[in-house]
Amino acid sequence: MALLIRGGRGGMAVLPPYAPPTGSASSFRLQFSSRHHHLSRSVLPFPNPDLDFFLSKKQKLRTRSRASIFAMAYEKELSVAKKAASLAAQLCKKVQKSLLQSDVQSKTDKSPVTIADYGSQALVSFVLQQELPSEPFSLVAEEDSSDLRKDNAQEVLARITNLVNETLSNDQSYGMSPLTTEGVLTSIDKGKSEGGPHGRHWVLDPIDGTKGFLRGDQYAIALALLEEGRVVLGVLACPNLSLNIIGRHDQLPLENEVGCLFSASIGSGTEMQPLDIPGAKKVEVCPIGDPAEASFFESFEAAHSMQDLTGSIAKKLGVQAPPVRIDSQAKYGALARGDGAIYLRFPHQGYREKIWDHAAGSIVVTEAGGVVTDAAGNPLDFSRGRYLDLDTGIIATNRKLMPLLLDAVQAAVKEKAASASSL
Repeated sequence: MALLIRGGRGGMAVLPPYAPPTGSASSFRLQFSSRHHHLSRSVLPFPNPDLDFFLSKKQKLRTRSRASIFAMAYEKELSVAKKAASLAAQLCKKVQKSLLQSDVQSKTDKSPVTIADYGSQALVSFVLQQELPSEPFSLVAEEDSSDLRKDNAQEVLARITNLVNETLSNDQSYGMSPLTTEGVLTSIDKGKSEGGPHGRHWVLDPIDGTKGFLRGDQYAIALALLEEGRVVLGVLACPNLSLNIIGRHDQLPLENEVGCLFSASIGSGTEMQPLDIPGAKKVEVCPIGDPAEASFFESFEAAHSMQDLTGSIAKKLGVQAPPVRIDSQAKYGALARGDGAIYLRFPHQGYREKIWDHAAGSIVVTEAGGVVTDAAGNPLDFSRGRYLDLDTGIIATNRKLMPLLLDAVQAAVKEKAASASSL
């Protein structure tokens, strides 16, 4: 069933139900090579400025009007998402500055979880529910409160509760009694939704890049909204990301030049602003078409991506610059504003990608004019619950480079598989 969205001034727009992508990578490239318009209406039914070349004047006006309707349809939700992520970033910055050993909890998968992780999730959950009270609330998020309910975690829970209340008090938007510890636990556990192809679901990674956070390096608060299985808006709060271009070793940012907030909604483009002050500006992906001029992003941690494979891909593509390795979805933000031209992520075998690791970042890039797919060229499918089931890895770049990148990816993957089978 299609979803009817009411826009401003009585405008209406129809959002078709999710249709899984079909066709081979070769057909993707054939479609892509024709003015770079690989995304058909069945895959991406929203306005695409690059299609203007083929449209009549009347069709152009209709397409732009449609884009305006979609933008207005999510204006309030995007504003609330930006507020929630910004408040969570304030909490996280405070914790990072005074990081104590007791702040780190140990989860069953041995990955570090900080007080900021739990506090960020509680805060975002609370703000979304307060600001959008008339809507059914569904949140797909990384954390739950099980470890915090243990007897030995009461001191940590008290600190989280104090931080959340202090952040809300400083904001002065909510005239209410402070949250209790049980109120904080309840807010965290609102993130247990499974998502799926129907209805509306918020998707949150309270701190994407926990290891970067613990090192005092890059991390992001990543918040997105799914509507009928599609990402319709996304926000990335990146407290340690320079407001200037990254990747140049001769240009280190000053302390007052860090902290970025990226935001995007369908049909509206992508904006970036300083995290703590207003002043958003539109950003776009790097437009270059020559791989020799491109640079690429990949994960800082070798455990998060097969860096031997990404190196092989870059070599086959003809990229000459060394990789820029940073933590978290801050990579998506940097790509969206043109700091680099390519993002490569190829997890080790057996790892399943979670939707909160890519939902916000993917729309930030696509609304900036980029393309995000799996290794076979298929759009990412966020409609299947908490996990992304995809082919091999995730790649992102501009429309000019994508056909070349796909060829390099598939050649490198085939070569790696052949090498492994010969052992």
